[in-house]
Amino acid sequence: MNKPTDNPAEPFKKALAEATRTLADDRELAVSYSVDPPGMSGDGMRLPQVSRRMTRDEVLLARGTADAFALRRKYHDTATHSRYAPEGNVARELYEALETARCEAVGARTMPGTAGNIDAKIGHEAARKGYGQIRQAADAPLATAAGYLLRHLATGRPLPPDAANVMELWRPFIEQQAAGTLADLDTVLGDQAAFARFARRIITDLGYGDQLGDDPDEADDDSGDEAETREEETQDQQASDQDDSEQSDSSEQEQSDQSQDMSQAQASLDDSADAELAEETELPEGEAPLEPPPPAPHSAADPNYAAFTTDFDEEIRAEELAETAELERLRAYLDQQLEPLKGAVSRLANKLQRRLQAQQSRSWEFDREEGILDAGRLARVVANPTTPLSFKVEKDTEFRDTVVTLLLDNSGSMRGRPISIAAICADVLARTLERCQVKVEILGFTTRAWKGGQSRERWLAAGRSQQPGRLNDLRHIIYKSADAPWRRVRANLGLMMKEGLLKENIDGEALEWAHRRMLGRPEARKILMVISDGAPVDDSTLSVNPANYLEKHLRDVIAMVERRKAVELLAIGIGHDVTRYYQRAVTITDVEQLAGAMTEQLAALFDSDPRARARVMGIKR
Repeated sequence: MNKPTDNPAEPFKKALAEATRTLADDRELAVSYSVDPPGMSGDGMRLPQVSRRMTRDEVLLARGTADAFALRRKYHDTATHSRYAPEGNVARELYEALETARCEAVGARTMPGTAGNIDAKIGHEAARKGYGQIRQAADAPLATAAGYLLRHLATGRPLPPDAANVMELWRPFIEQQAAGTLADLDTVLGDQAAFARFARRIITDLGYGDQLGDDPDEADDDSGDEAETREEETQDQQASDQDDSEQSDSSEQEQSDQSQDMSQAQASLDDSADAELAEETELPEGEAPLEPPPPAPHSAADPNYAAFTTDFDEEIRAEELAETAELERLRAYLDQQLEPLKGAVSRLANKLQRRLQAQQSRSWEFDREEGILDAGRLARVVANPTTPLSFKVEKDTEFRDTVVTLLLDNSGSMRGRPISIAAICADVLARTLERCQVKVEILGFTTRAWKGGQSRERWLAAGRSQQPGRLNDLRHIIYKSADAPWRRVRANLGLMMKEGLLKENIDGEALEWAHRRMLGRPEARKILMVISDGAPVDDSTLSVNPANYLEKHLRDVIAMVERRKAVELLAIGIGHDVTRYYQRAVTITDVEQLAGAMTEQLAALFDSDPRARARVMGIKR
């Protein structure tokens, strides 16, 4: 007998996965559920998460997304799509939206049950993007409206209200410009190649024909004509060679004369070329032809490091990845889970605060016209009422003009207790350092998807180029910016407890990103602490690049940061020896030691004794 599951949504997920495989006609299709944006790759698709509550909206959204992806997989051919794809951005967006609408319309005609599910998906997306509040066509996306209109014309189904609003704003313009082309919709809907040519005509009608690029059909005709021309030229050349061999004896004298004439002509040409070169070198610098500058390297640390595409990377605030209520719930779960540890961490934080405050130069400037009233000199005022009041001002402390950035590894291997303790330690340290008037920034890094995401999908569609570079979608998370008060962002650290957030880690680019953010800060002293539990790992990137590709880039970035010395860099490895990467590093074998290691490392950085600082930091010679 099958063991009953604790999650009531699991039977629904399994049934939906099987239905999706059947609809897509692909029994090997991998179907997963995630809180990340839905997507589809060569070997699987990612659907919206369905919670234990299984609300009506969650179920409809999951079913609609699954049907839309399955229909595209069934009726879409990537090679044909790429062959007719336009070059310009606007034209390509229109082309993609029309093809998506075609697949959904064909599916709705053959399998009417999918239409209602996809309507729910379209309605959810339109409401999330605020399409219902748009009042002018200029504020609405033309490509989205064109896709909506084509699906409406092909199926005859009304759209959800928010989506219909966008369609109606652009509908008069689209129908006026492309009325003749739209009349052929029914004849091309089932043939992708014919529909691709139809879509290119629509794009031309809407005024973006200059972004289409070369017509692939005309290119095929030209290649056939060129082949016939080359064959005719070959035959002519063979006949010419035969005639030349028959007349070679009679033309020796002529060739000699021609050779002499050509030598004179060549000498003349060389002289004129020298003259032109002299003229070019004499041109003023402002009039010299300018060459386009080489593209900027992707990484300042290693010019040979590259990313196949950065279009899908994101730098995002934690509050944008979850609703406020969900962040509060996750934060409460984090506090409850780590209640036994909080006392020990707080004691270490108090120790850090005492060490920092002990180094404050408690000197005062007296006899100031404003500031804190100097009570010790009130006796003079009592003795002589005409004496003015005296004020004092405390001098700034040595480390007050300082910013500390905590860069947390949000990879899947940190799941469980390591990420929980890292979150609570970041919480306590942020509050402690703010009490000492040290600004704190908390950042996290991971990827948007497992095994490549949309970057890999584009690479596969582009023909699988050799060694494409980084092949995944980065996700850099800002849990707390340096200038944000802690009370406003306290709940953000609960995001680390969110299921599906932690994926793969590309440490080099994350470190370079954090370093760039710190260089833009006005503080005189900048400290960057990295907390990681392993070397950079991304299966998609390492499968098509050298095995040490990401590790080499991390070493290059660390060397750049330590060489420039604008930022003080230190690292803590959880169960992983990071001393082979970082000059200032410590490795802990038990995650319970993280709080003590963090406080000791930060306290050592503020120690005035360089020998004591080096002893705690473990600086390599």
